[in-house]
Amino acid sequence: MNIALFSWEYPPQIVGGLGTYTFELSREIVKRGHSLSVFTMNSGSLKTRELTDGIEIHRPKLIDIADALPEFQTEEFRRTGTAAGFFSDILMYNILASAKMVNELIAEEGRRFDIVSVHDWLSSIAGISIKKATGIPMVFHIHSTEKGRSLGNGSRIISELELKASRAADRIITVSHAMRDELVSYGFPREKIEVVWNGVNPGKYSAAALPPEGIKLLRANYGITDEMQMILFIGRLTAVKGIDRLIMAMPQVFARNPSAKLVVVGRGDLECELPELARSLGITEKVSFNFTMLPEPDRILHYAAADVATFPSLYEPFGIVALEAMSMGKPVVVGARGVSGMREIVVASGPNQCGYHINPYDPNDIAWGLNSLLSDKAHMQLLGRNARERVISEFTWDKVGERCLSIYREVLDSAKTAKS
Repeated sequence: MNIALFSWEYPPQIVGGLGTYTFELSREIVKRGHSLSVFTMNSGSLKTRELTDGIEIHRPKLIDIADALPEFQTEEFRRTGTAAGFFSDILMYNILASAKMVNELIAEEGRRFDIVSVHDWLSSIAGISIKKATGIPMVFHIHSTEKGRSLGNGSRIISELELKASRAADRIITVSHAMRDELVSYGFPREKIEVVWNGVNPGKYSAAALPPEGIKLLRANYGITDEMQMILFIGRLTAVKGIDRLIMAMPQVFARNPSAKLVVVGRGDLECELPELARSLGITEKVSFNFTMLPEPDRILHYAAADVATFPSLYEPFGIVALEAMSMGKPVVVGARGVSGMREIVVASGPNQCGYHINPYDPNDIAWGLNSLLSDKAHMQLLGRNARERVISEFTWDKVGERCLSIYREVLDSAKTAKS
């Protein structure tokens, strides 16, 4: 198949899980002998067209149209301030990328594409436009929703774009059964929706591949000795990730486990509030904040250094960070209320248990989950081994690629049958 993939986030510009997902999916596509063209954003310093590891990448350079948009912006965007500038960049990316594919690659160069793979609302305008202009079948990958990310608020325009893309798409791929149920509740066509879990590379995310001295040094940098227990949170520092409630839970954890220390890594709008919250609870010396977006090798080292990882998200369609920690052989404590793909990832009981499910809205329940792990070192190690075994069995990028390509093939075959 000849596949065109649209994702605003793609290496070397990675902001979160979407960039990792589209990169790994791209590698699986070309590994299986298919042709792939990726259309993504350009900060201005990147090549507009290049071939890397068999993947053709197009990055049209944006021009700043923010000053020309105010007369066309709704009151909603006027209220959001800087978000309006981001939306103008996304709009420009969609227009330039879709025009390049239709007018340059197809019309001028005679290229043929079988499937358009579109990721989240950020590329939905391109997907809808290309489908209308060419009739090429479109698969809409939706990794989260605007309403979910904003806990019921967010942009009405973005929510409508998501719904419009779902109706234009020939098939919808989402990341968990919990996410599928959420989409159906918002009016997405149930019959189009397929669930494909995310993956991880267990060869790369492996504690055995790291030097013990590097792990020990990282722990020492946070003031954590061999006798202490390191609790790790990595993620966006926003309310939806439950980081404030995690901090609220920690006095109970430290009371039961005085040798424990919490390490918080990430960036977000709660950076100023979290240290103040820790100070007000009297736990400043027991919490280390590292306000940065770690490159992947450093992230892997942090997982290796931790004893336990926790992700008490209020809304988490999948939760790739939990998967990464599990691949590193770490037991996890995860939010499992509402829309939670982590409830599907993490086995919370029985012989294959690899962590605990908690109510992320309740600091008492978060504390219960952490204390249940930290109080029994042997049990903690058993759950860590189970976690890695589960990843190897169910959550590899090889399985993701195989399943997605199977769906693409079904869509293409259906389109051919409809034409004949």
